Amino acid sequence: MNDKSGPRSKNAYDPQRLGHQIRDLRKAKRMTLTELAEKTGRSIGNISEIERGKTAVTIPVLEDISTALEVNINWFFHGQAAAPENERAHIVRKSNRRILQMKNVGLTEELLSPNLSGTLEYLLTTYAPGAETGETGRLRKGDEAGLVISGTFDLTIDGKTFTLTAGDSFALPKGGRHYCKNSGDTDTVIAWVITPPTY
Repeated sequence: MNDKSGPRSKNAYDPQRLGHQIRDLRKAKRMTLTELAEKTGRSIGNISEIERGKTAVTIPVLEDISTALEVNINWFFHGQAAAPENERAHIVRKSNRRILQMKNVGLTEELLSPNLSGTLEYLLTTYAPGAETGETGRLRKGDEAGLVISGTFDLTIDGKTFTLTAGDSFALPKGGRHYCKNSGDTDTVIAWVITPPTY
């Protein structure tokens, strides 16, 4: 990997750590090794070696993997990899949060969990004014709960709409479908807990 053309990973990242990030994100998205291999045009064996840190990853290959996993390539060059070794499994400093920005829908998600390999996922989601999850809503693959930190939040659960404001919280059981919208004129910030991780 040419350090001049991409992130300086030799000092901050090792292949095994990068491979574990790829594996954890793939599993959180409920994607199999076979599916990731097909989406990237690579063999199952090669993807497996990458996830186990046995094969070095070039920037073009990482870009293909990022596209397949629907994240920006920067996802893999921020976050816990930059944290001190003794903090990585437990502490997430604000400056080390992994951030996923979906500007086309006005949504920003920050991962508050140290990783995606545990039994729960902790997120901070910011909805821009008018941002929503889409007309059909989202089918829950696990249990979810949230706390509105700021702003106004319309939550539709099985056809019933509730308007929540700062300090309100909610719980959503596995299997149902819900729809979210920021109906206010300022950002809405929500802390989510999801189990198991479904990033």
